[in-house]
Amino acid sequence: MIRKFKLAVPTRRAWMLAITLSLPVAGTVALPPALPAQQAAGASQAPAGEPAQAPVAPSPKGKSATANHITPEQAQQLFGLVDDLLKFSSEETGLPIKSTVKRQLTTRTAVENYLSEKFNDDEDAKRMQRSEIVLKKFGLLDRDFDLTPFLLSLLKEQIEAYYDPKTKTVNMLDWVSVDEQKPVLAHELTHALQDQHVDLEKWGDQTPADVSLTSSGDTDHLAKDELDTARSAVSEGQATAVMMDNILKPMGHSLIKDPEVVELIKQQMTGSSDSPILARAPLLLSESLLFPYREGLSFEQDVWMDKGQTAAFSGALDRPPTSSWEILNPREYEKGHLPPVPLLPNIHPLVDKLYQPYDIGQVGQLDLHILTGLFGGDEAARNLTPAWDGGLYWAGQLRSATAAGRASTKSIALLYLSVWRNDASAQSFARLYARELGRKYSGLKPDMAAQSAVPVSSDEMVQVFSTDEGPVVITTRGKLVFVSESFPLDLARKLATLILDVQGRGAMQMASARPTAPAASEPAAAEPLTGSFVRFFSNCGVMKAAVDATLHAAP
Repeated sequence: MIRKFKLAVPTRRAWMLAITLSLPVAGTVALPPALPAQQAAGASQAPAGEPAQAPVAPSPKGKSATANHITPEQAQQLFGLVDDLLKFSSEETGLPIKSTVKRQLTTRTAVENYLSEKFNDDEDAKRMQRSEIVLKKFGLLDRDFDLTPFLLSLLKEQIEAYYDPKTKTVNMLDWVSVDEQKPVLAHELTHALQDQHVDLEKWGDQTPADVSLTSSGDTDHLAKDELDTARSAVSEGQATAVMMDNILKPMGHSLIKDPEVVELIKQQMTGSSDSPILARAPLLLSESLLFPYREGLSFEQDVWMDKGQTAAFSGALDRPPTSSWEILNPREYEKGHLPPVPLLPNIHPLVDKLYQPYDIGQVGQLDLHILTGLFGGDEAARNLTPAWDGGLYWAGQLRSATAAGRASTKSIALLYLSVWRNDASAQSFARLYARELGRKYSGLKPDMAAQSAVPVSSDEMVQVFSTDEGPVVITTRGKLVFVSESFPLDLARKLATLILDVQGRGAMQMASARPTAPAASEPAAAEPLTGSFVRFFSNCGVMKAAVDATLHAAP
């Protein structure tokens, strides 16, 4: 998936970081009910016969706590639901309860301050900011969009609860009603069962964390690029399925007996008046936030109906899909088919003198859906997404760029290979991409002199444009579209010839490399374009948009 979207955020990427709200934070109130003695140390219990109390602890840095909190009696009721809902989640998924899940009540102020501090101070957040350049170069974010404050506001609006795999604790919010948190708890406790089955921290962190500097490293990154996106969709899809059935079953319905309800849920998962920040989010962010819930739920339902409960839950955890293509096409996953990944030959002898490798990744089917939707609207996304047959990109930063210049898209050169199922779709995409260049660059105009000077083969069509950030060259050859942005023209042509010529010679590379967790000593790096967002949001906890959609879709 346009790899950098994993926001150059590495192990426990910046995205994950916001979600580790389980670390001890001032303003967090632990309210364990009467629990077995083996529950984690440090969980105080109320004296026998007395309800657990829920005083609001002093807010961090002397700030006043938010005014609206659930009462101590409501908190006790909320804590009492945990074990019952854990049992329900276990029965629904077939995942056994191996240990007690710790529980904790936290305040809005604690959550917001924790997120703010992480975004301001954490190294992962800095890497996230670094990735903005590539997203803007692609046109997925406007040049003047300020990513960090918007993400922080979005998270504050959307987080409903979260399970922290580091501390094995489900965190509930003291400003959300018991009724609203009940289905949310069913969702988050499913994550607790997943964690007991596979260790979510390791399982969900498979994409290589280092910046690729060699051809062999490029191949490894491309083979593993979408692993984390697919796994986020599995984990959130399973949890959303359990949450939905927790709502449906008391009414005599279920996802299996009433499969049409999933389409209703998917239709409801949009920005609304209840989520004003999400409603005005860039398409990249809203789709990345909703993808694991919406398409993950649909994936889980299809596998559940086709292959049964074991295949849908423990089976999908033990043999997870490797790409957004498998999530969007669950029958291909069921057949054991792997997505195509175009070949990237060794480009380093050509580019390394001028450019420092900055990012590499797949442009997966999810990325393509967002890109075409942004450039051409819903109709273009519907028409072109099914014709996707692979994609990759590589970005380099000018070695000559000044410290100030490195923050600008002018310092980045980008190549993008897009593969299609037929020539007509390739040509449609090339026209769409060319049409939208004016939205990304000022001073855009066709460079007919340069275009006529470019040597091309009889089966190629080449378009050359001049921009304020250097040449853009779009080369279409059969089912292949190759785009270079800001490379010098002679280098752009060499890259196009090298990369286009290698496609189709021999078996298509497949995303079948065995995933491995990155070593702790590896440097942090970039990940797929949408990937970092998908995983970030997923690791932050269940989002309001997903909860609202399930509630509105219930009969």
